[in-house]
Amino acid sequence: MATTADLLAEAKAAYHRLQVGGAAVEVRDATGEMIRYSPANASRLKAYIAELEAELRGCAKVVPPLRPVWG
Repeated sequence: MATTADLLAEAKAAYHRLQVGGAAVEVRDATGEMIRYSPANASRLKAYIAELEAELRGCAKVVPPLRPVWG
């Protein structure tokens, strides 16, 4: 099984390929599943990279602040 650092390196390389080439890329996640990312969902790959970086720093999962909805 790959380490978090290995997964992070693979995800960053995939994000780079996605940004410069625009083609879909596949990344293996922590469970070993292959996930396909395209330019349309590059933000999900960026969020996955942030989760891996936080895990390496020993932080809990990154959760954005809640915004109340009035209406």
